[in-house]
Amino acid sequence: QLQLVESGGGLVQPGGSLRLSCAASGFTLDYYAIGWFRQAPGKEREGVSCISSSGNSTKYADSVKGRFTISRANAENTVYLQMNSLKPEDTAVYYCNTSPIMPQYWGQGTQVTVSS
Repeated sequence: QLQLVESGGGLVQPGGSLRLSCAASGFTLDYYAIGWFRQAPGKEREGVSCISSSGNSTKYADSVKGRFTISRANAENTVYLQMNSLKPEDTAVYYCNTSPIMPQYWGQGTQVTVSS
């Protein structure tokens, strides 16, 4: 079964950190650019960050620049999102997908809640 599985979410206080993982099964991520996306309650899904297949190029939404870092470990078939200085407005379900998006790869996501 071809799928992407997100993990690493949780409840954290403002200013805290989390590292999310996006693991692929059934296929290799090596050839794909990968993006992280998030969807907050009542809002549309938005792009957060993206990394090229080689890992040499990254992009970030303005709202997370300087706080989030995307990376990949192709040997582990995994893409990571290190999130620092978290804010309550970062609360959302976080998803990963290929870039461009392949709808069949949307997973369950991982919940990130930033609250004191």
